[in-house]
Amino acid sequence: MFDKQSLKRIAAPLFALALISCASGSMPGVSQQAAQRGEAMAAAANPHAVDAAIEILNAGGNAVDAAIAAELVLGLVEPQSSGLGGGGFMLFYDAASERIGGYDGREVAPAGARPDMFLDSRGRPMPFLDAQASGRSIGTPLLVSMLKLAHDDHGRLPWARLFDPAIRLAENGFEVSPRLAGFIAVAGERMRLRADFEARAYFFDRQGRPLQAGALLRNPAYAATLRAIAERGPQALSEGPIADAIVAAARRNPRAGTLTLDDLRTAQARRFEPVCGAYRVYRVCSTNAPASGNAMIAILGMYERARPHPEGAQSVDDWSAFLWASRLAYADRDYYMADDTAVPVPTTELIAPEYLDARARLIDVAHAPSQVNPGIPPGSGDLFESWGRAVSNDNGTTHLVIVDGWGNAVSMTATVESVFGSQRMTNGFLLNNQLTDFAFEPNLNGRPVANAVAPGKRPRSSMTPTIVLNRNGDLVLAVGSPGGSSIIGYTARTTIGILDWNLPVQEAINYGNATARTAEIATEINRLPPGIADGLTARGWRLQQTSLGEVSGLHAIRVRANGELEGGADPRREGVVRSIPAQTAAPSR
Repeated sequence: MFDKQSLKRIAAPLFALALISCASGSMPGVSQQAAQRGEAMAAAANPHAVDAAIEILNAGGNAVDAAIAAELVLGLVEPQSSGLGGGGFMLFYDAASERIGGYDGREVAPAGARPDMFLDSRGRPMPFLDAQASGRSIGTPLLVSMLKLAHDDHGRLPWARLFDPAIRLAENGFEVSPRLAGFIAVAGERMRLRADFEARAYFFDRQGRPLQAGALLRNPAYAATLRAIAERGPQALSEGPIADAIVAAARRNPRAGTLTLDDLRTAQARRFEPVCGAYRVYRVCSTNAPASGNAMIAILGMYERARPHPEGAQSVDDWSAFLWASRLAYADRDYYMADDTAVPVPTTELIAPEYLDARARLIDVAHAPSQVNPGIPPGSGDLFESWGRAVSNDNGTTHLVIVDGWGNAVSMTATVESVFGSQRMTNGFLLNNQLTDFAFEPNLNGRPVANAVAPGKRPRSSMTPTIVLNRNGDLVLAVGSPGGSSIIGYTARTTIGILDWNLPVQEAINYGNATARTAEIATEINRLPPGIADGLTARGWRLQQTSLGEVSGLHAIRVRANGELEGGADPRREGVVRSIPAQTAAPSR
């Protein structure tokens, strides 16, 4: 736990080496006595969501209130990415106490889940699209439970007030955005074959044609669900007619799942202590297991060691060091990370200073690696000999960041896993396919897989909402992204761009992504600075331009030294960033 006075007593050299978990738990909200407010800002993946956040901030809400309102709208206008039937992770920075709290709304496997449930009759992994569009893929949704838990701890406005923007939009209708229309068109044939009736009826017209951009789409069922949650909280999704419908959708053939009402009643969101690590003169905090915040922090730590004096975005050495650090961190993440309540996970060991020192010594910026293996952090020798290795993705995801006028911040990533989740819909919202984030094969090469399916277990996640503080405990940066397993690299690259390469926030977001999870580096070559791609190729890096570009949805807000806010939204999606000038918002209640 940090407060400002204790942080100031830490000498700079020790600060640069320390690895300390930030405090969480039930924390006091911001001061209700604050009469004046500074600038506020919100960035999210759709203008309607940002409008909702701004409305709540203007009404006297804080960052948590605004984040909830924005996410409820995102579940409506961006259903391919997140929603009531999914989950997420939230970090909250409380400016009054200078504490960071974490909230885990990751879905949970039902009690009936089996390690072999994604294997076919011959014991082979079933095709991913079949697994996705099935009841087997549906985990207990915990997004609403997470939002309510955070609101109970920190919210300023009444819970029900936060639902007003989304309810209005669902009833009055909204224009289908080009991105949503594109996903409906691309997924059209698959959805016609695999999606349930409610999903097909919602995303296609009466002639079976996919909805076009600009079409007015209303969702009265979603509005009714929101009203129930506004009145009853998460209980509306665990008991009663909506809960019955969720279970029915999950247990419907083909490929029926095992979700029950007991699963819905039992699973709960939880608080967690963020994983934090030193990065130059900053403290970087992100998600704990089963998410991958430590992998993102490891990239930063190894990059710092390889480039103690970075030259900037035009430097091939800097980019090569970033790719090296990414390859090493991903190797560890893919091997070890899983639900630490179900299996032993070396979360903090993978970012211990001595371990990062050793891993960084492998980096040779002049040459790409020929092979990268997971390391053996202290005390993890038995794990190294036990675990197999498996990878997974979560592509249907969104991210938002908000800083309110009191200086509080939220960085939140939410997801339904793949695009349109399980393609099963009820009461106006899609259900997740989060269980396909588990390894399909419970054993590899005679060894158990850390991320294998088990009842009550949470699948591994790539989500890394991040908050950065300075040595005084003051907020510096809130950042994060969707994008499947590439989230880790997207967030690390943008953080380096802002803090190390001194790029404006928007420019750092715009720069090319290069995700070094495997030997083939998924790269936005046309977005890299001149000469970088050629320089990396000459050093042996195998850059691969993805056909559709990378799928980041980066959003970030930086607090400058003078207290002004600087935000950015990813042009690869439909996000925007908007602000409220200081002292113009309504007085707090």
